[in-house]
Amino acid sequence: MGVSGCGKTTIGDLVARELGVPFLDGDSLHPVENVAKMAAGTPLTDEDRWPWLATVGAELANAGDGGMVLACSALRRSYRDAIRKQAPDTIFLHLHGSEEVLRARTEGRSGHFMPPALLVSQLATLEPLGADEAAVVVDIAAPVGEVVSEALKGIAAVVRPTAAAAGSSPRQFDVDLQAAPFNLDDDAVAWVESTLAGMSLEEKIGQLFINHNNDYSPEYLDGVLENFHVGGMRYRPGPSAAVQEHIRYAQSRTRIPLLVASNPEMGGAGSCDDGTFVSTHLQAGSHPDKAIARQMGQVAGVETAALGCNWAFAPIVDIHYNWRNTVISTRAFGNTPEIVVERAKEYFDGISESATVCAMKHFPGDGVDERDQHVVTSYNTFSYEEWNRTYGHVYREMIGHGVQSIMIGHIGAPELSRHFRPGMADKDILPATLGPELLQDLLRGELGFNGLVLTDASLMVGLTQAMKRKDLVPATIAAGCDMFLFFRNPAEDFGYMLDGYKSGVITEQRLHDALRRILGLKASLGLHRTPVSELVPPAEALAVIGSEVHRAIAAEIADKTITLVKDTAGNLPITPETHPRIRLYGISGGADFTRADPLAYLDTVKEELEAAGFEVHVFKTAEQREAAGETGMNFMRVLSEEATADYPEKYDAAFVFANVKGFAQEAAIRIKWSSPMAAEIPWYTTEVPTVFVSLNQPNHLIDVPMVKTAIHAHAGSREAIRATIAKIQGKSEFQGTFNDNVFCGSFDTRL
Repeated sequence: MGVSGCGKTTIGDLVARELGVPFLDGDSLHPVENVAKMAAGTPLTDEDRWPWLATVGAELANAGDGGMVLACSALRRSYRDAIRKQAPDTIFLHLHGSEEVLRARTEGRSGHFMPPALLVSQLATLEPLGADEAAVVVDIAAPVGEVVSEALKGIAAVVRPTAAAAGSSPRQFDVDLQAAPFNLDDDAVAWVESTLAGMSLEEKIGQLFINHNNDYSPEYLDGVLENFHVGGMRYRPGPSAAVQEHIRYAQSRTRIPLLVASNPEMGGAGSCDDGTFVSTHLQAGSHPDKAIARQMGQVAGVETAALGCNWAFAPIVDIHYNWRNTVISTRAFGNTPEIVVERAKEYFDGISESATVCAMKHFPGDGVDERDQHVVTSYNTFSYEEWNRTYGHVYREMIGHGVQSIMIGHIGAPELSRHFRPGMADKDILPATLGPELLQDLLRGELGFNGLVLTDASLMVGLTQAMKRKDLVPATIAAGCDMFLFFRNPAEDFGYMLDGYKSGVITEQRLHDALRRILGLKASLGLHRTPVSELVPPAEALAVIGSEVHRAIAAEIADKTITLVKDTAGNLPITPETHPRIRLYGISGGADFTRADPLAYLDTVKEELEAAGFEVHVFKTAEQREAAGETGMNFMRVLSEEATADYPEKYDAAFVFANVKGFAQEAAIRIKWSSPMAAEIPWYTTEVPTVFVSLNQPNHLIDVPMVKTAIHAHAGSREAIRATIAKIQGKSEFQGTFNDNVFCGSFDTRL
């Protein structure tokens, strides 16, 4: 520390070299506004300095076991106190010089933004170090070598010896297990510490991993648990009975209880094949009744707990600003922070009625970029101020509400990164999973999150494109993540993490802090005091999964949330009495990664229409007709047969039901017709009343603006299809709401 010209950079770098620790010039942490003021000869105000001093303190606090040397003027006692607030163990080395010595040095400098004329102002501002400050004062009049030598002697005299193990002193962001969201009592904390003390190095490294169980066999689980000692698991969904038995076996074979994760974004569906689909996030945000989100969480909690799961990778707290983003188009509660906060809290409260902790996702926030982290790194490009008003507001609210863990997206945030690291080059902008400035300075520091942080799936190209896997595996933990989601190759990834610890990429303190959070999350669930035989409920508990009560909830929500987006031609109602003959078209995006039949829903639509009294004629594409045995089929032939003058004589109305899925398969999901000028494209809107129904995506009007009646049913479930058909007939009112994303920013979609 010291005034301009005292040699902070030169002496600081030499001292750092002698100590074998990093050196950082604190001036590099100034925001660009401060640099501009100083270059213009304008003194900084305290309002300018406080954020910078907080950043300086955060850098020192996060320096790792050996510490670091950082050059910073720190002229006032209050400035030093601000740094100490972040990094209590800071030692201040004051490079003291007379005004004459300092003036001679500043007048001989070039290329620096501090004009010599400000030296007098700085000397007047300088407040001597107090007797109660951990500090060293060295006279800079001596040759540089002597100054460095005296500095090292002084530092050695001030550093307090400690009996604690290296790396065990607390830092600003070290976990507090007795504070929210863990709230552990003394016994639980004692279990965490004794368990940590009793773990081998291999067990410690293994706890950092969450495995994706691709095999239900006992032999597979034995191999994962015995060889890699994982801290958590997610599994490939299957029948509920098989899933439960799989989890039961896993818990019986591990020394430390497992976190068992599921993906209950839509209720019980997604956690097992027979789970209840309640609603999507968008659906839960598409009605004034906020209790829909709570019901979704309640069903999710009850059904996943019955399986033996204890960790929900939900709620999703992204904000759907960009209609072209189809990764979260149905997975976000809406396009404003207010609706997201309201509904996410309801979901959290609902699922928390069961013995389940949550991981909200995907920090720092999806919904700005249209791209998908499964296939490429995407970016949240909001400014620091705009992010704080939107995504930052959501995260502050949810952290304050008690959420226990946060999943980090492979999403870069250039403006946020540069706020904490001014001048960061484009090439250095990394996804948040690798960004300490986002995980430590922002999430831990400014947002005050004390819980557990995990990566999103590590197989996503949004992460793997950033660096070699041997480097990125330990880099995620070093940056501030506590758990690593999914092996690519278990033996390789485990080895990479172990090597990262042995080489110092992951410090002892960072490793132990992560482990305390992992074990703390387990203890917060009471896993440490639950007998192994009771970690998974008995088979009888599965009766709640897909129960009549839960399906009734789903049916009620479907009825509430089906949304009439537009009916500008006044086509509705359409009934068997007024329009008996229906031409039915099915649109899908093809099979997605689940390999399910993409048009299976169309049989349900036909059945429900016929049950309502309609006469249904299902359209077949050339490919479908050829598969059925017809020969010589092509799209021109189908079109010539379909688009004839007697179309309105054969059919009274046309219904198009679209169920286009496939996130992670395409960068942006749009309708894909069977061919150019395909016969199923709604040319027939000029011939008969046409109703377009989306069972999934909300953005289809960009591809079918010609339809005058558009309905968003949100889901391809029988309950949603049945309720939609009732509303088309006018038997019940449309109650759902929508936001402007449905119109895709184009005027013609509103016509």
